[in-house]
Amino acid sequence: MERRQRGVSAGLLLLLYQISQVGLQNIPAVTLGVLVLNIFLFLNPLRPLSEVCLSVNEAVHKKNWQRLLLSPFHHADDWHLYYNMISMLWKGIMLERKLKSIWFAYIIAVFSVLIGVVYMVLEVLLVIILDDPSYEMNCGVGFSGVLFALKVLNNHYNPGRVSSVFGLPISSKYACWVELLAIHFISPGTSFAGHLSGILVGLMYTMGPLKKIMRACAAGISFFTEPDRPRDYYSEYYGHYPDYQYRVPRSYFDYTGGLTEEEQLERAVLNSLNERDVGGGTHNHGQRPYGFWFPPENSEEDMRRRRLRRFDR
Repeated sequence: MERRQRGVSAGLLLLLYQISQVGLQNIPAVTLGVLVLNIFLFLNPLRPLSEVCLSVNEAVHKKNWQRLLLSPFHHADDWHLYYNMISMLWKGIMLERKLKSIWFAYIIAVFSVLIGVVYMVLEVLLVIILDDPSYEMNCGVGFSGVLFALKVLNNHYNPGRVSSVFGLPISSKYACWVELLAIHFISPGTSFAGHLSGILVGLMYTMGPLKKIMRACAAGISFFTEPDRPRDYYSEYYGHYPDYQYRVPRSYFDYTGGLTEEEQLERAVLNSLNERDVGGGTHNHGQRPYGFWFPPENSEEDMRRRRLRRFDR
């Protein structure tokens, strides 16, 4: 497998232009690092594509296990690089801000290797089921598998949204599956097993044991904390400090409870509603709930008295 002749790298130039439009200062560190690494290896590949692509024959039979590390970060041509990195730019900005840089880097490293392993397992299953040894020779490169896994994570952390897949509005819950089939039919030369392996690894993280295993492996390293773990909005402080009155939040994350701006607004409205009873009065709990709080509305009697005072002046 050799890189196709591309002349002027229009895809690369367009990618650099898009990155400049976003602004380097607006791209989180790990996302930017992944972009730089892929662009650098495209311009200065460590080896020819035929020596870095991943297949059962090369990695298992010939024991070239280093291909698990090399294949995700090499691309067949400039447009292959462009589409993958534009997708990485958007997903990386969304997820790295949610998960924080260290954990996001951990995810990228684990996914890059694990997706290659799952890919080879799928190819072996195809050999057994279809009795076709040619699947052992299928050799793939590119970051697409990792991107499909990140798409699953992004849909998990941002549920209920609608994604556009080739111009069609699709619920984000099913967007990755629709995109998997659409890409396979539109571009049959792409690796169906490679993309599917990314979806499966993403599901292993969001619905399976992978996140717990990663958390256990990182437990001994102090800075390897998992910031995406959900917290109970009230029990974080009230459960551990029964006499809690007021404490300065330890960080912005603790202050917001890990909620997005939309979730914070929703919580503020709910807190306001919970402060009132059916008759319009307020409950006196002796302390404000943690998070955003709206003061109770003035009663009609208070408003009437204030109007009368204005006429007495």
